[in-house]
Amino acid sequence: MRPKTQLFMLISVDGKISTGDSDLLDFDQDLPKIVGAKEGLRQYYDIEKTTDVNSFNTGRVMAKIGFNDPKKKVDKIPCNFIIADNSHLTSAGVKNLSKRAIKLYLATNNKNHPACKMDLDNLVIVEYSDFANLFERLGSQYKMKRLTVQSGGNINAELVRSGLIDKLSIVVAPVIVGGKDTSSLVDGESVRELSGLSMIKALELLKVTKLKNSYLHLEYKVLN
Repeated sequence: MRPKTQLFMLISVDGKISTGDSDLLDFDQDLPKIVGAKEGLRQYYDIEKTTDVNSFNTGRVMAKIGFNDPKKKVDKIPCNFIIADNSHLTSAGVKNLSKRAIKLYLATNNKNHPACKMDLDNLVIVEYSDFANLFERLGSQYKMKRLTVQSGGNINAELVRSGLIDKLSIVVAPVIVGGKDTSSLVDGESVRELSGLSMIKALELLKVTKLKNSYLHLEYKVLN
């Protein structure tokens, strides 16, 4: 039995999850510079602290936000990290993440991944065939009952379209980003034929919370 999953993300009003299409641009570092957005941003991080102890992300996202960089000190947080990665994390990145998490589950299909050669007390290597198989193992083998997903647009698309996301918890920042190549909440391949309509997921609105400084918190059930 796989864990109950929620996709928790910060998005713009037009659904973007970054300020642009370059790895040099990122909500966490850029929104604090934008008047009208920076004032209410702390609310997102406050809600993030209430999410599940098990947090799923990707090596690409972790590399983008700097985990591969040498760090003198890494503060530990009360979370288990499940990081799917084949090639983006270096050994320094794995070490930094292991220092950050209570337990680091490195999910990979790459037997030559740097993590496979590392001996860290809280590191668990998880081999998997696809995300359905990975999530099933996380529930049955590692006894995870709940899982929060905070990955990039392409992985989000794969998880949503595969029926692996049960709930959306979305904080909407009062900005419009634009840009057709800027990543959104769900990217992936576009639907091109009527037969592809089965990939579109309907939602049931559970709750709308109006936050301060024009932020919103939207919660939906995914009708898988």
